[in-house]
Amino acid sequence: MRRFWFLIVIGGLGLAVLLGLGGWQLQRLAWKTAVLEDISARMAAPLAPLPATPDEARDEYRSLTLEGTVEEGALHVLTSRPPDGPGYRVIAPFRLADGRRIMLDRGFLPEARKDTPLPSGPDRVEGNLLWPDDVNSFTPAPNRERNIWFARDTGPMAQALGTEPLLVVARSESLPGTDPMPVSVNIPNDHLEYALTWFALAAGWAGMCLYFLWVRRRG
Repeated sequence: MRRFWFLIVIGGLGLAVLLGLGGWQLQRLAWKTAVLEDISARMAAPLAPLPATPDEARDEYRSLTLEGTVEEGALHVLTSRPPDGPGYRVIAPFRLADGRRIMLDRGFLPEARKDTPLPSGPDRVEGNLLWPDDVNSFTPAPNRERNIWFARDTGPMAQALGTEPLLVVARSESLPGTDPMPVSVNIPNDHLEYALTWFALAAGWAGMCLYFLWVRRRG
């Protein structure tokens, strides 16, 4: 009889844990869906000027329009783009009409054109404010002598360019020279699949426990 009740307790605890994990993934699904909807709303909102005090939590991905001057001294961030192959993101200093200097991601430059001078001067930009999360523990230090960076690291790049640590990714600009690479949102939302997996495991666990109880009772 003790073993019978032991199986019931273990089976119930295991089922509760698996159902709890499935419910937690459903909560994560609702949270992630809200985040993605908020990002989509910011990107689809009417164009606005750069906020006076941008906040990452409030303003990331916000659609902006900028008027100012692209200055010389751009940094090159190693990247690749199918089908063009390897190349660089061009991160240029951009002076706004009020004197503020920020960073502008002007887009893709093929590897063969790395040393080709790019036009600078007055520019009108439409783009999105971004705090890129490109750097990890495996990112090499930039090769400053060759002007090759291996990730968009806004703090050190802003120091190198003498700008605010703010990056706007252009999706269009009036000044030619590069091919814009607009912001794309690559945030996975697999929580529904995870929830279904946990619920399937819970169903399997419940079936197995009932089978053992049935066998035990017959024995």
